Amino acid sequence: MSEHTAAATSDADKPGVNSDIRHRNAALLSIAHELPPRVVTSSYFDEQLSNTYKRLKMPKGLLERLAGISERRGWAEGQTFEDGAVAAAEKALQAAKVDRDQVGLLINASVTRDNFEPAVSVGIHDRLNLPRHALNFDITNACLGFVNAMTVASTMIDSGAVDYALVVAGEDPSPWHRTALRILSQPHTSREDVLAQFATLTLGSGAAAAVLGKADAHPEGHRIIGSVSRAGTEHRNLCIGGEADQGMNTDAAGLLEHGLQLVAQAWEQAHEDGWEWSNMDSYVTHQISNAHTNAIIEAVGIKRDRIPLTFPVWGNVAAAALPMTLAECAPTYKKGDRILCMGVGSGLNTALMEIDW
Repeated sequence: MSEHTAAATSDADKPGVNSDIRHRNAALLSIAHELPPRVVTSSYFDEQLSNTYKRLKMPKGLLERLAGISERRGWAEGQTFEDGAVAAAEKALQAAKVDRDQVGLLINASVTRDNFEPAVSVGIHDRLNLPRHALNFDITNACLGFVNAMTVASTMIDSGAVDYALVVAGEDPSPWHRTALRILSQPHTSREDVLAQFATLTLGSGAAAAVLGKADAHPEGHRIIGSVSRAGTEHRNLCIGGEADQGMNTDAAGLLEHGLQLVAQAWEQAHEDGWEWSNMDSYVTHQISNAHTNAIIEAVGIKRDRIPLTFPVWGNVAAAALPMTLAECAPTYKKGDRILCMGVGSGLNTALMEIDW
C-alpha cells in the first residue's frame, strides 16, 4: 500500500498537517490531450456584452486584460466532452502501448456531466470497449479531480489491485457560457453581476487522458513519487457552480486570496515533511489567469520561466487544464527532469504531485 507519512486530514488542533502520500511502484506511462476544433475569442464575449459594458461604463477587453485570456476552445457542432475524453484515451493507450484488455481501472475526473447518474465513466468505458473486470467510476473535486484520480490510481497500483489504470477528463463549459451571457445581458445587470460571472467566461473546453502502470515493469515510464494535499473547506462558498441554467457564481478575489494562502501553507508544511521542490525543472500548474500565476510565483518563490502557460489560448479547462498542459509539455521533457503538478480547486483544496520524468 502507499505509505502515509502524515495524517490524511487536518483537525482544528492540528492546523499544520498535510495529507502526504508516497508511492512505491507507480509510473505515468503516457499523457495525451484532445483539443476542440472551434476557437472562441474573448472579443466574441465582448461583442455579446457590448450593451451591458456601455451601460455600466465598463471597458471592453476585461477578459484579455485582467485574466490574460485571448481565446479558448469549443467543441464542434454535435461533438461532446465525452467524445473528447474517448479520443484522448485512445491516444494515451496507443502511446503507452497498453492493450485495453489490460486496463483494470478507469477513473473519469471531469467537472462536466450531462446527468447526475449514471457516472460519466460508464459511457467512456463502453465506448472504449474496456473489459468487464475494469473498475470504473467518477472522481469529482472541481479542478483537482485529475490529480486526485492519479493519486487513487497510483495507490491501487502500489497495492497490487490493478496493473494498469486509465484516467480521463473531458470538459465543456459552453452551457455555463450561455447562462452567463443571458444573465449579463439583462437590463438590471450590475457591476457585481459582471464580477460574479467573470470566471465563467474564462473557462474553455478540452480533454485529457493518462495511462498509469507499474514502474518496475516499465522502466521507460515516469515515476510518480507522491503527492501532498491540504483542505481549506471553510472557503467552500467562494465558487459554486450549479446546473447549466443556474450558472456559476465566483468570488474571484476571495478565491485568489485564500487559494494562494492554502498553497503556501501546503508548500511550507511539505518542505518540513522532507519534500524539496524549490528547484524543479517544470511546475505544471492549474491554468487560471495571469493574476493567479503571478501570485503563485510570489507565494512560493518559483521561477517564472519554469511555469508553462496554456490559459492564454485554452482558458481554464477545469479538471483537464493541468493534464492538458502536461501533455503539451511532455515532448520537451527529458529523462531525470523533476516535474511538480500544482493545483487549487474550488472548495477549497490544493494538491501538489511530484513526477520523476
